[in-house]
Amino acid sequence: MAKTTHIAVVSIPLFSHQSSIIEFCKRLIHLHHHIHVTCIFPTIDAPIPATLKLLESLPSSISCSFLPPINKLDFPHDVGMEIELAVVQSMPSLRNSLRLLCSTSTCTPVSALVVDPFASQALEIAKDLNLLSFVYFPLSAMITSLHFYCPTLHKQVSCEYKDHTDLIQIPGCLPILGKDLPPEFFHDRSSVAYSIFLLHSKNLSLAHGFLANSFSKMEASTGRALQEEHNKTTKLVYMVGPIIQSGSNCSEESNGSICLKWLENQTPNSVLYVCFGSGGTLSQQQTNELALGLELSGQKFLWVLREPSKSKDVDYKIASIGNDDYDLLKYLPHGFLDRTKEQGLVVPLWAPQTKILSHNSTGGFLTHCGWNSTLESIVSGVPMITWPLFGDQIMNAILIVEGLKVGLKIKFNENGIAEREEIAKVVRHLMLGEERSEIRQRIEELKDDAACALAEDGSSTRALCEFGTRVANFSL
Repeated sequence: MAKTTHIAVVSIPLFSHQSSIIEFCKRLIHLHHHIHVTCIFPTIDAPIPATLKLLESLPSSISCSFLPPINKLDFPHDVGMEIELAVVQSMPSLRNSLRLLCSTSTCTPVSALVVDPFASQALEIAKDLNLLSFVYFPLSAMITSLHFYCPTLHKQVSCEYKDHTDLIQIPGCLPILGKDLPPEFFHDRSSVAYSIFLLHSKNLSLAHGFLANSFSKMEASTGRALQEEHNKTTKLVYMVGPIIQSGSNCSEESNGSICLKWLENQTPNSVLYVCFGSGGTLSQQQTNELALGLELSGQKFLWVLREPSKSKDVDYKIASIGNDDYDLLKYLPHGFLDRTKEQGLVVPLWAPQTKILSHNSTGGFLTHCGWNSTLESIVSGVPMITWPLFGDQIMNAILIVEGLKVGLKIKFNENGIAEREEIAKVVRHLMLGEERSEIRQRIEELKDDAACALAEDGSSTRALCEFGTRVANFSL
């Protein structure tokens, strides 16, 4: 019987990151039956309810623990900084947990650590405990490359990035403007957020290797550039994607049942799915414009509605649907639901996204361009309309529209609002326009490439097998 290899993984208190690393662990142990994984999650106030739901059906070779919660009231009202401070304050608890897991008194001591790029402080702990360490990027290869390139970029550009007029050439990536870099980190070089991002980038040198949630056919040049950079050392970059949620048993969720029954009554490729991820929000004004734009388009739609916000924020505490959540429909324009009752369906807060995207009635996806959503759309072969809100989403949108050419973009006015006429026009173009056939052909090819990458002898499967073998050999 093969010796069990014990790996610990550390995420951050953000659902999109936690869900991605959980799916990574599930795929890893599916390929390596001798590996046991312990997931360790820092928490703010309490574990994320949506994460707890994902943990209900984990196999026995994956165990999870939550570090003592950090009180949200101690933090400034900034979600990005809340997450960062929670991770920093959780490091002493993480060190204690890892020390116990490394103890010879345990059945199988931990021999390797996999961490989120925004928990890079854990790499120092891994070094102190003599653990093999890796960074798992639940992000595109393009954003992964930005993390490595940031210290060089910092030296090359002296002004604020938004004022930098020359194109920025991240190795292996599409050239972009400085204003298209993730605004939370790059719009103010004197900010704490930028300093922290730069520090995380520098900490990457402590790791023994890296894993990216992408695949070689989709981001070929970026993958080659990453590998060429690290071929100078013994560090390897493993392209292991697309890793996406396998989907829950949505028949147990009222929204899931409603959505799928409604889709069953629609014609193939006729419905635009509209969702801004687990945490994206729009203002009341923008919610009104989106509603009226969807109505004006004349196209079928399925819209996951969230309560309007005064800022483009992220809420990592998305839970389940309750009876009161249908009160969210009051934020829609007067008479909208009556006028569109034959045209669309609006559901509050949550919908079974992977099930919807894979349904043959779904023909388009208006998305915030979070990487999980982007990959889910590609795996299902669904063309996209890009509406980025924050973080890496602007760069993901550029990749979708200009690099992969599998989507169209929404344009915003000088006040940052997408107007109803613009929304209606782009929706019609995606669902009916001349561009549709070419976009659909390209994303169908990407869908096939993704399936090939995950096949038994596919590039991503081989990469994850190599990673598991390397960790196992280290633990012998």
